[in-house]
Amino acid sequence: MITVVIASRLREDRLDYLTAMHASLTRQSVPWEAVIALDGTTPDRLPAPLAQDPRVDTLVLPRQVGAACARNLALTQVRTHYVNWADDDDEFTDDAMSVRLETLESTGVGWCAGWSEDQLRDGSTRLWRCPTPPGRHEAGDVWTFWKSPADTIPVGPTTILARTDLVRAAPMGGLVQGEDYCAALGVTALAPGILLPLPVYRYRKWGGQMTAQAGYDQLEAAAREHAWAYGRSLRAVLRGGEDLDHG
Repeated sequence: MITVVIASRLREDRLDYLTAMHASLTRQSVPWEAVIALDGTTPDRLPAPLAQDPRVDTLVLPRQVGAACARNLALTQVRTHYVNWADDDDEFTDDAMSVRLETLESTGVGWCAGWSEDQLRDGSTRLWRCPTPPGRHEAGDVWTFWKSPADTIPVGPTTILARTDLVRAAPMGGLVQGEDYCAALGVTALAPGILLPLPVYRYRKWGGQMTAQAGYDQLEAAAREHAWAYGRSLRAVLRGGEDLDHG
């Protein structure tokens, strides 16, 4: 029913975290598959637990193309009804798949998301409640909780489990960062969905994460501006060009 799509360069400092991500998937109570887009690297570097798991497939890209492109190309390998994006250094909570899958199957909405937790270096976690409130949201309404590009994004992209057709219609954006902002806004603009008031994903806070890298801030404002405008325009087009002046 579910495919988790991950892009990775299999960097040495991330291999243990990728193994932890895989371990969090093995604790799920519903069937899943995973596709790992190897961004300019080779399968021989894949940690043994993943290499030996028949549920894990790889897509080998002959050169580095970046996370957005790698993730989009991995969509060609998806055979299941639902998709969840994930990063190679994060983890899912133990009931992440079951609670969202049950919601999707029982309500017929196109996507289901949850809250996330920051996983700190000492092993503790810190809950992050996204600006979008819990409950059902009609197509395009999630964007309205992102009042300006400088504000916190309205929902965590990797907390979203969505129908595969929606994800293919609204994949990662063509950005070197913030590509997942576009993916989240696109999917939530195309179909109604439900946000659950419980954590389903853990973002690992450490020095190797992309947001901690030198130069990240140089393009963040531009990426946010693009993603915010994309969400606004997509919502307007799908609603027949209605005025969406949100100050």
